[in-house]
Amino acid sequence: MPNFELTTNLGKDKIPPNFANETVDLLASLLGKPKNYVVVTVRTDAIMSWGGSNEPAAIASVSSIGKINKAANKKYSAALFEHVEKNLGIKGERMYIVFKDDNPENVGYAGNTFA
Repeated sequence: MPNFELTTNLGKDKIPPNFANETVDLLASLLGKPKNYVVVTVRTDAIMSWGGSNEPAAIASVSSIGKINKAANKKYSAALFEHVEKNLGIKGERMYIVFKDDNPENVGYAGNTFA
């Protein structure tokens, strides 16, 4: 159930058509999780000021059942920041990523939970 959510002040027209699908592939690969469970959400046109500037910026989160830890998060962070900067032009110092390790009993799916 890996989930990547990105909120940005970029307009929808600035998001490449394949960005979400390419991000699904990247996250599945990084986490070693099945692609069919990975969800990517991109929210555009957010009213966002970073340090008093309206330059391109973003806030993101990655959640997963397992695979979230200090060493792995550094690897994920490097790959995701590079991916976002390459595809969206958002510099690393204009984005945060928050990592969350979800408990299986707290994630519902298909009328059940992952526990």
